[in-house]
Amino acid sequence: MNEPNDEAAHEAANTFNQANAAFRAQDWATALASFEAALALQPSLEPAALQAARCLVRLARWMDAREAFARTLRLNPANYSAWLEAGHLCRQMGELGQAVAAYRRAMDVAPERYEAPLAAARCLELQGDFGAAQAAYEQALQAAARKDAALPRAVHWHMAAYRLERGDAARALQSLRAALAAASTDGASADDVADIQTELGEALMRLGRRDEALALFTAASAATSEATLTRLSERAFRHNLWQEALAVLQRCLELHPGSAQAHWNLAHLQAECWQLDEAEAMLQRAEAMAPMPGATSMRASIAGRRGDADTALALYRQLAQAPDAAPTAASSAAMSALYSDRLDAQAVAQLHRTLFAPLGRGARARGSFKRAPLVGRRIRLGIVSADFHHQHPVNIFMQPVLRELDRSRFETFLYFTGPSRDDQTQLARSRVEHWREAATFNDVQLARQIDADAIDLLLDLAGHTGQQRMRLFAQRAAPVQATYLGYPGSTGVPNVDWLLGDAVVTPPGCEALCSEAVARLPGTVFCFAPEVDYPYPAYGAAHARRPLTFGSFNNVPKLTPRTLRLWARILAAVPGSRLLLKAPSFGDAGAVRLFTQRLQGLGVDPARLEFRGPTGLTDMMAEYADVDIALDPLPYNGGTTSLQALWMGVPVLTLEGAHFVSRMGASFMRAAGLDDWVAGDDEAYVAMAVAKAADRTALLALKQGLRQRLAALPAWDARAHTRAMEQAFEAMVRGA
Repeated sequence: MNEPNDEAAHEAANTFNQANAAFRAQDWATALASFEAALALQPSLEPAALQAARCLVRLARWMDAREAFARTLRLNPANYSAWLEAGHLCRQMGELGQAVAAYRRAMDVAPERYEAPLAAARCLELQGDFGAAQAAYEQALQAAARKDAALPRAVHWHMAAYRLERGDAARALQSLRAALAAASTDGASADDVADIQTELGEALMRLGRRDEALALFTAASAATSEATLTRLSERAFRHNLWQEALAVLQRCLELHPGSAQAHWNLAHLQAECWQLDEAEAMLQRAEAMAPMPGATSMRASIAGRRGDADTALALYRQLAQAPDAAPTAASSAAMSALYSDRLDAQAVAQLHRTLFAPLGRGARARGSFKRAPLVGRRIRLGIVSADFHHQHPVNIFMQPVLRELDRSRFETFLYFTGPSRDDQTQLARSRVEHWREAATFNDVQLARQIDADAIDLLLDLAGHTGQQRMRLFAQRAAPVQATYLGYPGSTGVPNVDWLLGDAVVTPPGCEALCSEAVARLPGTVFCFAPEVDYPYPAYGAAHARRPLTFGSFNNVPKLTPRTLRLWARILAAVPGSRLLLKAPSFGDAGAVRLFTQRLQGLGVDPARLEFRGPTGLTDMMAEYADVDIALDPLPYNGGTTSLQALWMGVPVLTLEGAHFVSRMGASFMRAAGLDDWVAGDDEAYVAMAVAKAADRTALLALKQGLRQRLAALPAWDARAHTRAMEQAFEAMVRGA
């Protein structure tokens, strides 16, 4: 190799320094070009070769990055960092065997370092080779101990994190107990101990040992570090310990009153806990201290939670159109559009197509997938979801489907992408043959895993809701892709081939509103067959004599101006009637005040209103006994809430709209044989409410036998529903 002259070497050094400056500024493309320019001047400049590989990793140019690491190692086969980071890249790409091989080369180069054996232990556990993993883990501990007495604690900590990532809480618990034991002798700070206690609590929560976990969370709350307290609050909130999480962040703010981030964290949590006035005030305090890049997104979220869908939509569209837009901004805009009174069905459909068309650029071709012929084998069904945990609607509806899926026809793989786990997560895991912990996988890694599993049909259960993977689907991760349940309507996302609907939510002729082909299930699109026994209310003569109570247990964003106007008209037309509104928002006095004012402005006496905040699911179901008639909101109908109301003996008055989200109520009521509860326009909606409220005898008779009626219908039969889904899946795959 020709060595550069002094002038070229000097220029190469200057170019290398400029490249490093761009690298520090996270301008990866500029840095890469400069590192390559330095290498052109001085091909033996090993640090530039390594930095170029790092840029390519950050630019997600995986194959180019692999070659760049190989180039670095040709320059110096003993470059520890190159072997280590090449291993990390292979792991990210799902090539675990090659990752382990790279880590072993790094271990040969620098046996005194602990990072490579620790990384190898992680990959070996992912491969299921626990014996070899344990040996590598012990090697990492020995190397760490030789370097620094405090490092073994860090090794245990990282190993626990890896184990939690792949859902192995039992082994994570072992590592965390070892870390806690090490902390007692290696000079760990109180905050270090609190961090370990927090993760121990997380592991115990996942193992169902709630009391032990709560004791550890309580002990960890004595910490003083802002980072430690923030982490603790995140874990507490994830396990529905809202008040405890808020208390932790309020204490954090007291300890760190000058921290803009502490103000922001509390504002964010207050918004998540529906304390909207407090969140807005706290956000203003944070912004007075420092710029807050997420402020617009938080204000959009607050607007949506207050029922101002149009303001939320405008803010999210603004964010989605920014050059550096977060991937979730467009999805948030799409969701907001479903709540808008101002957009018709065609406008909503067009907005979805416009927002997500760019996601399909450069997608993998369907014909590039190689799959064995279907003859003589089962269909390999992949399911992508983050939502198999307690109270989530996806979990409620899908658990019976997982239970009933025919294993002689389907081999099921569930790619779990969420951070929240509980006993329902474990139940779902027990009901599928293959469970893949994918929360930490990027889209490239997940696509590789899906392809390695040779999936025939990939089913999305999120759409544009939280923890979604729409970019993965847009880039096509399987030869056939479908969406169901998580999102009430067409996604607008390229390469999602099918949408599961029914004859009411997706009637013949609706094709122009859907970017997917429609597969129609018999009965109704969602089958409510709860596995928990919720006692049926004992509806008696007293229920027919009490003041009639209309009710809605839907979230506040659904309570649009048009909805409230209709409900105010109904209350005016039914003297003595009451309106019971229950939602998480109504745990916040500001939300109660706001909706009281809105309804009062429409002529409703506040004495006729009752607001209730959040409760546990069992208690919420029991509260339906206090409602005589449920009023469906529009344009975004109730989904889970309407089916829960019916199950507890409360008929739902609905208005049949023009697209999926505004036809769900009609689907449920028609499947129940209650077509006379489905109105065609606003006037009919009000008139129907008045008529149903007037005949208390008929209403009581319906309520008394409603669950029995539903249980006898195919639409509420989980087995029949699952058979219909299986037929739809087979048609999708065989027609591909």
